[in-house]
Amino acid sequence: MQENQVPQPALNTPAPRDTAFAPDSLVLNRKLPLWYQVSQSLRASILGRTPDATLRLPTEEQLAAHYGVSVLTMRQALKELETEGLISRHRRRGTFIEPRARRGSPVRLLGSIDAIVAQQSGERSTLLDHGPVPVPGEVAEFFPDCAEVVGYRRLRCEEASGEPTNWAQNWVHPQVAAGLDAADLDRWPMTKVLRDRVGVPISRITDTVEARLADPATAELLDVPLLSPILYYTGVTYDESGRVVDVAQIRYRGDRFSFSVTVEAH
Repeated sequence: MQENQVPQPALNTPAPRDTAFAPDSLVLNRKLPLWYQVSQSLRASILGRTPDATLRLPTEEQLAAHYGVSVLTMRQALKELETEGLISRHRRRGTFIEPRARRGSPVRLLGSIDAIVAQQSGERSTLLDHGPVPVPGEVAEFFPDCAEVVGYRRLRCEEASGEPTNWAQNWVHPQVAAGLDAADLDRWPMTKVLRDRVGVPISRITDTVEARLADPATAELLDVPLLSPILYYTGVTYDESGRVVDVAQIRYRGDRFSFSVTVEAH
């Protein structure tokens, strides 16, 4: 059965403080996953709420009717927001907005693996070093079954000018790295090497982008002042079994990186 938007006036009117939170309306785009659109819309409503807004969300059924989606779709959207720490769900009590929900939640975008490969291509890449290392604490949650991972550090430069644009640190699962030829990383992006050369059945990549300041290593590699603004990208790559096979941490020069999103009205 096709899901259509079914506005619920009761949710679109200002709610008294002792009733459920009133989310914004949404016109669905059939070209994008419905759960993703609903989670983004509800996230915007939560982060843009007034200080005196109630913290209680409507029930799954009420929200599903409001957005014109199935309860299963709504449940998936709520799970995404719960994972991000924006809401908490309590059996028999309901779903509540976390009072400390921050406006600075990372932006997550959906796209194809080919789009990511295309984005990573077009620059000259130099492999600086690689080898097995103990699992760094910052990525330990992604490799719970490993004592070691294989690290790859690369510098990317513009093809024409040779000017550095970003440097990448990849942490690869040792079983996957065993089939990886490091020389391939001078020619192709890690995602392409894993998929097309190693044969990893990639199911999804979760991307986040945030602002940071250049640390000493980044300042030296990218030829920028220490503590100057950079963009810090994290990409977590999963195979079909749900195992993390690669965690990429990329530091981009703030003056050489653009971030664009196309939003369709219909």
